[in-house]
Parts: sequence; C-alpha cells; structure tokens
Amino acid sequence: MTRTEQLASLPPIELMMREERRRARRRLWTALAFMSPALIFVGVFLLLPVAFNVYASMTKWAKFSGLDQYAGLANYQRLLSNPNFSTATGNTILWVVASFFLPAMLGLALALLVKGLKGEETFKSIYFLPRMFSATAVGVVWYYVYANEGILNSGLRAIGLEGLTRRWLYEEGIATPAMIVTHIWQQVGLTMVLLLLGLNALPSEPIEAAKVDGASRWGVFRHIVLPLLAPTILVVATVSVLAGFTSFDLVWVMGRDFPNRSTLTLAVNQYWESFRAGYWGYGAAIAVVLGVIAFSISWLLGALQQRLDRR
Repeated sequence: MTRTEQLASLPPIELMMREERRRARRRLWTALAFMSPALIFVGVFLLLPVAFNVYASMTKWAKFSGLDQYAGLANYQRLLSNPNFSTATGNTILWVVASFFLPAMLGLALALLVKGLKGEETFKSIYFLPRMFSATAVGVVWYYVYANEGILNSGLRAIGLEGLTRRWLYEEGIATPAMIVTHIWQQVGLTMVLLLLGLNALPSEPIEAAKVDGASRWGVFRHIVLPLLAPTILVVATVSVLAGFTSFDLVWVMGRDFPNRSTLTLAVNQYWESFRAGYWGYGAAIAVVLGVIAFSISWLLGALQQRLDRR
C-alpha cells in the first residue's frame, strides 16, 4: 500500500491532527530560523563564558598556569575560610538591603511631591541628571565631597558642627554607608521617573470613588494608590537591587584604599582576587557565587511580580 493510500484510509480526525503537527513543526523551524542570530549571540557571548567560568572555578588557574589542573571544590572551600569573602558578603547584603528599600521610598516620596506641579518636567530633569553621569565620575566627585577638607566637612565646620566631621571614607562602619548614600543619590532620579510614570498610569475611577466616599488622602494612598502601584514599585526595587548588588565602579573609586579592604563587596573582591592577586580560579569561584545570588534574587522578585500581576 502506497503512502497516499495509507493516508486516504485514515479517519478525517487523524488527518487533521497530522496536518496540525506538520504545521506546528513548520512554525517551530521558521521561528528558530528567525531566532538563530540571537540564539548564536547569546550562546557565544553569554552561555559559553558562563560555562567557562564555572569550569575555571574548579581549577588551579593562576597567572597563566593551572587551567588544566582540576581542583574540585577547593576554591569554594577557600571562600568559606577567607575573611575578605565574609566581609565582602556582609557589605553586599548591606548594599542589597539599602538598595531595596531606600531608592523606592525616596523615589516614591519625590514622585508624589512632583506629580501635578507646574514645573514637573523641570523637576524630573533635575532629579534625573545624576543618572546621566557614569558611576566612576560620580565616585570621583563624591570622593572629594567626603574628603577631610571636602565640601561636607567644610560645611559642618561653617555651621558650628565640627564635632560631626569624620574621615568618611576611612572609618569602619561609616565608609560603606557613605558610599551607599552616593549610590542612592545617583539612583533616586531613575526610581522617581519610573514611579511617576506608574502614578500617571493609574486609573482615576477608584481614586475618585474613594474620595466621594469620604476617604482621607492617607486612606486613598494606602488602600488604593499603593496596591495599584505595587507592580511598578517591585520593578523599581528589582532595578535598584541589581544595580546595588553589582555596583563596582563606585566602590572601587571611593573605597579601594580603605584599610584591610573592609569596604569590599563581592564584585570588587572578585576583581581584586582575579586581576590584582592573580588567583583567577579563585576569582572565578567568587563570580559563580555572585551570579547564583544575583540570579536567585532576580528569580524571587520575578516570581513576586508575576504573583502581583495575577491579582
């Protein structure tokens, strides 16, 4: 029996199912053909380097030798006993927590203050301006703000508060918060603009209905505006957390000279061990840990975002 005769003997529903599967395969191969440039780009410039980094983290690679010497989990065991890694992890957690709450809170406050003002566009431009500069340039400027004879200490002395002057970037417990303040100063303009866009996109009907029912301004904000704005706030928090988590330029410019490297973050520690000390396998292990934590945070925030979208 020929293939044509076999097909002719099949029930109509089976023929329809076969035709649909054939069309699905055709659509799949067509989609893959269009996606192939992007897939090749991602594979070559993202997945392949990640795979190489994971392999390198399990070798004795250091200063152009040892890449072919398997070390197992020795580099990861070294992380647990290295005080610099513990310090960097603690500082990174502080950066993540501060980046999660402060930019969103300050950005929301500014967005509420600016919304509806006559010069709204001007205020938006002014607050967003620091975001236009590179983190390196911002770090250099604020390094001199925090200097012993810099703008901050000079201003405190001028108003009779000399007792509050500090060596801001050289005192343990102060240097990292000072750098976080600089980071937030640069980020808050972006969060304000994003939250202002979210505020302007909110439906007016629920807000007007609440006002007609006699709800106070705080009640309207708490029970209407804030729940509707929650997805935008989560997006802002995600952007801010990842920016703070992977911050390198700012910390390197402002805090690399701190005694005992007490201002290290994981990103700076990875660079220091890899390119300053030459322990490339160990630095690759730090990069793996950094990537896993960043991916986990992104996944958790993304899952929360999907949950909010389904509400």
